[in-house]
Amino acid sequence: MKTLYLRIVITFIVIAMVSSMLALILSNGYYLIKLRGENEQKVWTITNEIRTLYEQMPDLEPSTYFTHIANMGFQIYAVNDQLAGTFYGTPFKHTFIDPEQIRSVLAGETYRGILKERHFLMATGFFENSIQNSIGVPIQLKGKPYALFVRPNLEQQIGGVRILMAFLLGLTFLFSIILIVILSQFIVKPVKKLTEATKRIVSGDYEIMMDVSRRDELGDLARDFTHMAQSLKQLDDMRQEFVANVSHEIQSPLTSIQGFAGSILDDKTSDEEKERYLHIILEESQRMSSLSKQLLTLASLDKEEHVVKPSVYRLDEQLRQLLIVIEWQWSQKQLEIELDLPELEITADAELLYQVWLNLITNSIKFSRPGDTLGIEIRNLQNELVVQIRDTGIGIPDSELPHIFERFYKADKARNRTRSGSGLGLSITKKIIELHHGTIQVHSIIGEGTTFAVHLPRL
Repeated sequence: MKTLYLRIVITFIVIAMVSSMLALILSNGYYLIKLRGENEQKVWTITNEIRTLYEQMPDLEPSTYFTHIANMGFQIYAVNDQLAGTFYGTPFKHTFIDPEQIRSVLAGETYRGILKERHFLMATGFFENSIQNSIGVPIQLKGKPYALFVRPNLEQQIGGVRILMAFLLGLTFLFSIILIVILSQFIVKPVKKLTEATKRIVSGDYEIMMDVSRRDELGDLARDFTHMAQSLKQLDDMRQEFVANVSHEIQSPLTSIQGFAGSILDDKTSDEEKERYLHIILEESQRMSSLSKQLLTLASLDKEEHVVKPSVYRLDEQLRQLLIVIEWQWSQKQLEIELDLPELEITADAELLYQVWLNLITNSIKFSRPGDTLGIEIRNLQNELVVQIRDTGIGIPDSELPHIFERFYKADKARNRTRSGSGLGLSITKKIIELHHGTIQVHSIIGEGTTFAVHLPRL
């Protein structure tokens, strides 16, 4: 099994090798297009200068002259009409040349082998130490025809530079591989830490500390991973709390039902007590039924799959019909109803929004005192509509306002404002409003009342 570290190292080495090959191919192309012709022209010019200089001093001994020229960094091969040749300077490594080429030069033609030579990589042909890779010109030495072949002695002229460049390129490639092997660990190390952190999360440990100081993609990944671990921890805590709350909410009515059912079966219990116990059992069973319905509603809303079924309907009519349905609740407390409901059509899920208004209005009635005021107002703005539900009831403390939309949170725990709520109504309300891409705001003052404002976008 190949590790990520090994893959990165191999990938970088392959990249270095492929890059070297591509650079060599491109350099070869540049040599063919640009440098070969210029180099050949330089050698051709030097060869002609060597011939011209000798012709101006015909009495000079050829061997002495060509030896001095060769000592200046050239390789020279002089061939007479009998095809007997003499080397001056460093001998050619490859001495073969077609005799016909020599005869053609003796006959007065020129030989330009630098342009004629063919190699797999033409750039390497520049360094080929052979007579065929030279310039040939005819020359008269002591009145006799000779073929003079000349090429630069690269070993003498740039031999040290060639070794230095080869040494430099070799060390560059070697150090590149060493640095790739070392530095790849710094790339893989945070990935390994992420892998270890993932395993810890799988085992249920969400206390993950990652290096979030890096300002690169791995740093972003570490920050996102840390945030994900915190979110998962919060989600796990919420899940455990949710299970505990559901268990508590179910256990409480079950205990009551079991206790009162046992009392009813007791022969010592009077008929009046049995009837009262039966009423309590009925209330507790209704409470459990309501809780199960709310849990199912939340589960359906959490999926957010085909939940909202929008239609066009009259919002003001929906609110008026709702007030008629729950008239017994607000009339029982003798609440004063103030309505400002202009005629307004809305595109939304009528059934879900009915649940929103029902939760908010019944909450306002529940926490209002006899004779208080319940107000419902619709405001039709340019980009949104706002539904305000306000009461002049007992209000909610500022410390509890941030938590009232949390599941199973009951703002009336300390004051015992109600014994029948499950703490899910406002959670459902907020979820439905969010599914409609809206928001809900709450403002409350202890002893003066509470106002809920639902903002829905115009569709």
